Amino acid sequence: MNKLIVLAIIICAAFTRLVPHPPNFTPIIAMGLFGGAYLKDSRMAIMFPVLAMLLSDIFLGFHSTMVWVYGSLIIIALIGTLYKNKITFKSIGLGGVIGSSLFFLITNFGVWLSSSFYPKTFNGLASCYIAGLPFLSNTLISSLLYVSIMFFGYELLKNRSFEAADTI
Repeated sequence: MNKLIVLAIIICAAFTRLVPHPPNFTPIIAMGLFGGAYLKDSRMAIMFPVLAMLLSDIFLGFHSTMVWVYGSLIIIALIGTLYKNKITFKSIGLGGVIGSSLFFLITNFGVWLSSSFYPKTFNGLASCYIAGLPFLSNTLISSLLYVSIMFFGYELLKNRSFEAADTI
């Protein structure tokens, strides 16, 4: 039963990407951390957030840097597996910051490497990262918001379902 709740939360989070939102204000990092932390099988912890992203990308469209986005999501889900049975406000906050930073570093590197917009020099890479800074703040804020909602929402649901089971 808990696995179904976890999967439902991940799918719902993925579909929030379809609602109008500021650039990079999405639950991507939270989905990876949450799946990694709560799904026992590490393969499922990676597969379900990625499949949820893929499902929402079917509606949003595919792009040339998807491999970098999905690759960072896989790494973030693996980081989430380190939080199994160690979920605290501090650990998920730190996970949100680390996940946002990794996402920024990996996806901007991917933009620099796979596009012709920036020269393939150190200055070109630096320019790409500088241009991405406005998106980093949205990623960080949304990650902290969504990890709070997903992790604490799940814990609340889980605790209430145990309380309800005790009264039946």
